[in-house]
Amino acid sequence: MDGNGRWARRRGLPVNAGHRAGVQAVRRIIEAARDLGLKQLTLYSFSSENWTRPSEEVQGLMKLHAEMIDAEVPTLHKENCRVVFVGSRAELSQELLGKMKWAEELTAGNGRMILFIAFNYGGRREIVDAVHKAVAFGVDPSRITEDDIARHLYSPLMRDPDLCIRTSGESRTSNFLLWQLAYSELLFVDTLWPDFDREDLEQALAQYARRERRFGARSDSARTEDAHA
Repeated sequence: MDGNGRWARRRGLPVNAGHRAGVQAVRRIIEAARDLGLKQLTLYSFSSENWTRPSEEVQGLMKLHAEMIDAEVPTLHKENCRVVFVGSRAELSQELLGKMKWAEELTAGNGRMILFIAFNYGGRREIVDAVHKAVAFGVDPSRITEDDIARHLYSPLMRDPDLCIRTSGESRTSNFLLWQLAYSELLFVDTLWPDFDREDLEQALAQYARRERRFGARSDSARTEDAHA
């Protein structure tokens, strides 16, 4: 969810005003994803690298995150959506950790859609943490497999995403779900996150539907060309 800061600067507003505008986009996209029948949605809300931003911005994001949990989780619960946080919890306040735990426990039995919130998240850190967990559970370090790592990622509930959308015109993954995105389709759009809406999501899904996913294999058309060569 990129572009909150630029959205604010273009309007002569403080950056935290952009983050608050981004919350409105979060509400729109969660509702749209739910209505469109998506089973899992992951939103990258705060990276482990974001701690290096100005302290005023970071504190504003922490406060906003807590407010969102209080305001949005009861509605998500009523709509039968489950909330799961992925990321390290080491640097977070006890108050925020308590709210996150409450949200996860309240919605644990819901099955319409799983909303993953990537908070204090870094893809490289997740892989390192998964290796440490695997070893702690008794896996021989010299025999660690892909399955061992996958089992010890932040959430075993998360399937590998079919599609990753990055807003604001940037064309990089920025340390997001590095393990899980190995064969995901990537889509980079120019729209700033606060302006991203249901129509943008539907267009992204339509573009995804036109793509051919091969997971390292050749396409049917390529195989046909080989057969007739």
